[in-house]
Amino acid sequence: MKDCIFCTIAQRKIKAEFVNESNQFIAIRDAHPKAEGHTLIIPKKHFVTLLDMPHKLGEELLSFTKEVVSSLLDAKLGDGFNIIMNNLEPAGQVVKHAHIHVIPRKEGDGLKMIS
Repeated sequence: MKDCIFCTIAQRKIKAEFVNESNQFIAIRDAHPKAEGHTLIIPKKHFVTLLDMPHKLGEELLSFTKEVVSSLLDAKLGDGFNIIMNNLEPAGQVVKHAHIHVIPRKEGDGLKMIS
């Protein structure tokens, strides 16, 4: 999709801090991080929500997410982590391109998440 910021980043037409990449996904630092190391996992192909992604990408998405989380924890950016995906506007999705937030967490960091 030509006007999608995440598609443009995936095509490397806009600079971003890439932290990992696979055949189907990229991981970049969030431009407005909620915590140090806040990373976005983005499919290279445009999908609006998780429901639009083909099932066959599920295993690669999970494996890629685990790699990103492990690297954040190995870098001591957190002692735990949240994985968040907002799907559609009522759930807080702002960019209409499927993406997952990985937020490293530290004890007493003051961040509030749904529990």
